[in-house]
Amino acid sequence: MRRIGSGIVAFIGYLLSPLSWWNDTFINLPLAWVFASLVSLVSRRLFAPAMIAGYWLTNAAGILMMARGTAGVVAGQSPKMRGRQLVLSLLTATGYTLLIVLLYALGALKPVDAWLGPRE
Repeated sequence: MRRIGSGIVAFIGYLLSPLSWWNDTFINLPLAWVFASLVSLVSRRLFAPAMIAGYWLTNAAGILMMARGTAGVVAGQSPKMRGRQLVLSLLTATGYTLLIVLLYALGALKPVDAWLGPRE
């Protein structure tokens, strides 16, 4: 049962981590958008910073969950390979962060309440 639990944690971590090209688009960015939309209910000015923070939090949670879930499996990987993978992950996350900033600046990325009309 412990291995199954670790495998589930590792799988969820993989889904949240920046280690594949598709997970940011279909999982992390939507989660960050929901988080930012909730935060923007307090103040719309917080939407962009919350979007970036939410995105980085999902990536960090994914990396930590993968490390926790795969501790025994990853132990055989060389430190050089782990370092290369970490650098690639950070570059990917930085690229998506720049994409978030660009989409927000262009007005394509808005909190959910912005679609519902002006606040009273």
